[in-house]
Amino acid sequence: MDTIEIFGYLGALSIGVVLGLLGSGGSIIAIPIFTYLFHINPITTTAYSLFVVGTTASIGVLRNWNKRLIDFKIAIIFAIPAFITVYVVRKYILPIIPAEIIVIKGFAVTKDMAIMVFLAVLMLLCSISMIRKKKITNDIYFQNRYNYPLLIIEGIIIGLLTGIVGIGGGFLIIPTLVLLVRLPMKKAVATSMFIIAIKSLIGFMGDLGNLEINWDFLLGFTTVSALGILLGIYLSSYIKGEQLKKYFGWFVLITSLGIFYVEIFT
Repeated sequence: MDTIEIFGYLGALSIGVVLGLLGSGGSIIAIPIFTYLFHINPITTTAYSLFVVGTTASIGVLRNWNKRLIDFKIAIIFAIPAFITVYVVRKYILPIIPAEIIVIKGFAVTKDMAIMVFLAVLMLLCSISMIRKKKITNDIYFQNRYNYPLLIIEGIIIGLLTGIVGIGGGFLIIPTLVLLVRLPMKKAVATSMFIIAIKSLIGFMGDLGNLEINWDFLLGFTTVSALGILLGIYLSSYIKGEQLKKYFGWFVLITSLGIFYVEIFT
């Protein structure tokens, strides 16, 4: 195992740690690791990300289930349109997109480049959201507000984004659950992780007939990530999530700018 691969597996550990601490952000780390450290093409990368994040998040779901932090009613309303959308995108839409989308004055915009640039844009928006301070209620008795049409629309949007770039979408799901449904933060994080686990794994199922999966590598990487979420869950008792979120936001910002540079200027 060379130095780059060692960094890659350390990144796998960090995927789980971030999920355990923040309830989101794992796929934002996973996709650049698969693409730039292991040199896997972006389409396969997004599939691997769905499996790793979905499986790793499932471990967090079991913990939150025992603590009764998951709002299953909200999760089901949100998750059904999300996983239907992500499955359709992965199974039927991505395979028909041409490898070379458009050529502008000799500059070819490829399918792989478009996916990575789109990911970078989402990461940039995510980083801004993480860095900015928000006042969010933590009152576990705060009355929920069920706006079903908006939840369904949000679920479809998240499913579309997950299907295209392989992200779990926790950085979008959590604010939606807090601001739209008025779930307290701990319940929003737990419910978000449940939604991420379901739709990521179902989205990965849409890839099974379209891609060749290196199961030995994927299962090994996922095992390391799973150990990471156990570590993240343990550390969550000692580390303030909001402060960590801000630091992680700066990391995501720098990473997004790096992806822009690599994809457009090199």
